[in-house]
Amino acid sequence: MSSFLASLVLLAPLALITVALLSFSEPGLRPNRILKMSRLATIGAFLLALGGAILVALAGALTSPVIGIGEFGFSVRLDALSGVMLLLVSFVGVIVVRFSRHYLDGDARQGVFIGRLCLTLAAVMLLVSAGNLLQLVVAWIATSLALHSLLLFYPERPAAIIAARKKFITARIGDACLIGAVILLFQGFGTLDIADILTQARNTQDGMRPPGIALATLLIAIAALLKSAQFPTHGWLPEVMETPTPVSALLHAGIINAGGFLVIRFADVMLLSMPSLHFIAIVGGFTALFGGVVMLTQPSVKVSLAWSTVAQMGFMLLQCGLGAFSMAVLHIVAHSLYKAHAFLSSGSVIDIAKTAWTPDLKARPSMGLLFLSLALALGLYAGIGGLFSALVDEAFTVLALGMILIMGLTLLIAQSMQGETQMEVVGRTLVAAAFATGIYFVLQAAAGWLLSPALPPIPTPDMAGFAIMALAVVSFAAVTVLQVLAPVWLDSPTWRAARVHIANGLYANTLFNRIVSTRKLLSRNPS
Repeated sequence: MSSFLASLVLLAPLALITVALLSFSEPGLRPNRILKMSRLATIGAFLLALGGAILVALAGALTSPVIGIGEFGFSVRLDALSGVMLLLVSFVGVIVVRFSRHYLDGDARQGVFIGRLCLTLAAVMLLVSAGNLLQLVVAWIATSLALHSLLLFYPERPAAIIAARKKFITARIGDACLIGAVILLFQGFGTLDIADILTQARNTQDGMRPPGIALATLLIAIAALLKSAQFPTHGWLPEVMETPTPVSALLHAGIINAGGFLVIRFADVMLLSMPSLHFIAIVGGFTALFGGVVMLTQPSVKVSLAWSTVAQMGFMLLQCGLGAFSMAVLHIVAHSLYKAHAFLSSGSVIDIAKTAWTPDLKARPSMGLLFLSLALALGLYAGIGGLFSALVDEAFTVLALGMILIMGLTLLIAQSMQGETQMEVVGRTLVAAAFATGIYFVLQAAAGWLLSPALPPIPTPDMAGFAIMALAVVSFAAVTVLQVLAPVWLDSPTWRAARVHIANGLYANTLFNRIVSTRKLLSRNPS
């Protein structure tokens, strides 16, 4: 009975696909029927996701029967991971579709846009709830193609075409990698059922892994990195700003973070080949630092948010690569909600900036200020960590990631004390930092408890793992020092020249532009 109830989750993408098909009948201005149906479909999808989460809480993890022939067809895998992702995707979907009703009011192709939004949401829901490898691959590819149609909603914009071309090329390489991984997984474990594969992987003894699994995990790693806009194939993401704002928000509903979901879904398999996880951690950690530094130089609000997403996806994959899978899921949820809201409210940033406090960037900070801020951040982390000692996971990986949190707190505190700052501002900053630290421990413990039935515990790091963690902590510390002390070098010619190169992403995107022939494209479309 429970397995049959799990199958009802498929009604959510079915309803969304129906709206997408009906949008052909009302593709134009103010399609009232499509607007009403899309609202009902997204709310219904959220309610079905909520029902699925409740079912998992009552009955535990389960997989629905395959709707198809043998193992080939559609099935739903309901566990803590898919329950969380379904709720996240459907909730963001409700907000984005509702927002689009007003955002595109008056657009001559509003019906088309709503239909494409619903189609993309349906593909993502099929992806995160996939119970078998075939559905996973189909939904993975469908998500990319549906997003491609949204990127080209204004096909007359050259920059939109460039972004779509680069995304298309990157996605097809990722698709090929995932298909190769699926074939190897099927050969190694003898089944398409994801739950069965994870069970076999969990029970595999050291040195007894099936043949081809190391290559399969490497292909999964490459597919995940390509999907989540990691260096050096990140260039399309900042250029997505040529599309309507709801698309940027929708990206965070299981699309740009689908790479992380893929690694987390196959966490038990990935642990059979630690070099693949190390590869993810290295690329993700570098991308996090790279994107974070470039973000600071961007004058456009939406482009800055896009670079922030590049950096955040890198940090999320760093967590995956270190084996902190539950923390990575928490990161996906928190970042998705925050960034979707940030994009949808980006038009109000000027009004917010009028009343918001900003640090005195012209002030000349000192190393003494930096060490004082670091000491305060360490004190907050240690003190609040002691209060939550019953919740704190003492795994070395968690401590290393906590050190990166300390770097963020150090920057926040240092900025509050720059220049002629009132003590009230410093006090409020310390209270906010203490609150954020406490929330970090509580949410970390809650995520670990909630996802423990579906995800393996954090593995004990090997020597390569320790080296990667040490490198990550040192690198984030160096960037923190750079951010705090940057005002000292603002007037120097060297810094001004470096800022130009950093603002252009160190030109890592130039080669990709040449591959997709953007120069010819721009010459034909000089606008």
